[in-house]
Amino acid sequence: MKDAFGAPQSLLVLGGTSAIGLATARRLIARRTRTVWLAGRPSPALESAAAELRELGAYVRTVAFDALDSESHETALGKIFTEGDIDMVLLAFGILGDQGRDEEEPLSAVRVAQTNYTGAVSAGLVCAGALQAQGHGSLVVLSSVAGERARRADFIYGSSKAGLDAFAQGLGDALHGTGVHVMVVRPGFVRSKMTAGMPEAPLATTPDAVAEAVVTGLRRRSETVWVPGALRVVMSALRHVPRPLFRRLPALEPVGRPLIGRSRRGTHASGVAEMP
Repeated sequence: MKDAFGAPQSLLVLGGTSAIGLATARRLIARRTRTVWLAGRPSPALESAAAELRELGAYVRTVAFDALDSESHETALGKIFTEGDIDMVLLAFGILGDQGRDEEEPLSAVRVAQTNYTGAVSAGLVCAGALQAQGHGSLVVLSSVAGERARRADFIYGSSKAGLDAFAQGLGDALHGTGVHVMVVRPGFVRSKMTAGMPEAPLATTPDAVAEAVVTGLRRRSETVWVPGALRVVMSALRHVPRPLFRRLPALEPVGRPLIGRSRRGTHASGVAEMP
């Protein structure tokens, strides 16, 4: 259960190596969170993240979780809830993909959609059901400003986030009055190791800033959080930009160059990057 100050005492991070997820965990541990579950693909990075949080004083456990293996979600995540109540679930996994490559290779685009949307729907429903069964808790979903209106430069990633965003909002409405709180977080460009060397978009932010916004939003019981807050105004204006002009606008998050409409020679083909 949350403590007298409204801080969750237990946390489950789906995407256990996410920079934003770990920054949020550090802040919550400083505010009395004592139990943390990090769910992700088994790796040295996952174990290192767990060790770091243990040094901060939390009891930390890792669990094998693959966003693309939806059939395993109910079993893998259900076991966590049998160990005790979870006050907060942070859905922090996802991939950016590479727009140029994904336009040329449909299966790569499908992987983006399956990770960011299908996997999130599966894991989100499993966790929402468990939170509802225990009668309390918060589900925080990391969406993106890219999902507000998909741009030419990132429509594959943006469309997957648009689906996730709509799903999370609908889930929040479905759970209203059950004791379960759903909060959608929409960050813009996040400076992290993943985006190092990429051109920085306007109103860039950091994992720590997103984490602080998550903690503040939890305290306020917010339903939607923009990071930074100025993006709310920016996106409100962009929704009304005429389509011929809008299609010329750059993405607000780092992606590979679009392929359609240009030569296929020299196509950027870097590996898929994990979300910050």
